[in-house]
Amino acid sequence: MTSEELRKALRLYLVMGSPNCGGADPVEVLDAAIGGGVTMFQLREKGPGALQGPELLALGTRLRQLCRDRGVPFIVNDDERLALELEADGLHIGQEDAPAAEVRRRHPGLIVGVSAHDLAEAQSAVAAGADYLGVGPMYVTRTKLDAREVQGPAMIERMRAGGIRLPLVGIGGIDAGSAGPVLHAGADGVAVVSAITAASSPRAAAEGLRKLF
Repeated sequence: MTSEELRKALRLYLVMGSPNCGGADPVEVLDAAIGGGVTMFQLREKGPGALQGPELLALGTRLRQLCRDRGVPFIVNDDERLALELEADGLHIGQEDAPAAEVRRRHPGLIVGVSAHDLAEAQSAVAAGADYLGVGPMYVTRTKLDAREVQGPAMIERMRAGGIRLPLVGIGGIDAGSAGPVLHAGADGVAVVSAITAASSPRAAAEGLRKLF
């Protein structure tokens, strides 16, 4: 995938696991969200009630097949083994996870996304061979219990001013009403969780976000 193709894929990035779906079938939620315009998906199975072992593999297989059928890149959060078992398109890692350079070396064919919270972390990720950066939190979020201090869209501006040219996606507390400043600051797209998964209609929520592009 070229850098420009990746920028387009990052426009509306859904990050989700079964704990985010309020009891609904995650496959149905993702199917509706893709119908509404989601362009990339990350399986992030964390939090109370998160699936493990065979159950997680079974869910991941269903989600991976749906993404493959619909032409949406499928990314796994912070689990190299699961990413390989599911034949994922990519792996997203945080600052506390495996070093990005090692992940890049072990898996040259995968899209590697890295979470970055400031310019120094962004520069390190670029040097390590990251393909894109997830920057945040943009706003207050309840989805990630261990979230860092809110950075706001200004952090994306600082990264761009500091020479970061990689595709960037803003994440953290973003919804249709707050996505505009993130894109205006220089992000190529927005990553959301509850803005879609907690909506009464995931498809309509995705459509509302896609209208921003």
